[in-house]
Formats: sequence, C-alpha cells, structure tokens
Amino acid sequence: MSNTAITYLVGASLGVFGLAVFLALVVIPTVTAYRRSLERVAAVVLSLYVLAALVGVGLLLGAIVVVEWPRVF
Repeated sequence: MSNTAITYLVGASLGVFGLAVFLALVVIPTVTAYRRSLERVAAVVLSLYVLAALVGVGLLLGAIVVVEWPRVF
C-alpha cells in the first residue's frame, strides 16, 4: 500500500468517524428534544449549519497552516 493510499484511508476514516460523532453528539439529541416534525427538521437544518461552519473553520485553519508552514519552519 502506497503512502498516498494510506493518507486517503486515514482521511476517509477520520471523516466518517467525525461525522458519526457529530451525529451522535449533536443531531440525535436535538432531534429527540422536539416532538413536532417541523421542529425536528429545523433542528437538523440548524445542526447542518453548525457542521458547515465547523468544516469552514477547519478548512481555513488548514489553509493557513499550509501557506505559512514554509515561512515559520
């Protein structure tokens, strides 16, 4: 197995694990907190908004590290 394949495997595994943790710790409690279907849908949409914000922050920080790495080290 090549280094690239290992990197992709680790990245995919962490992505699946992170999504499962997000669902277990954020989405499931918000859905079970409400009784009406519309409230549950709204809770899921807002949870996805939070997920998108977290992914955006992660991508931004990752881009900063990639760009600034040669200058710092």
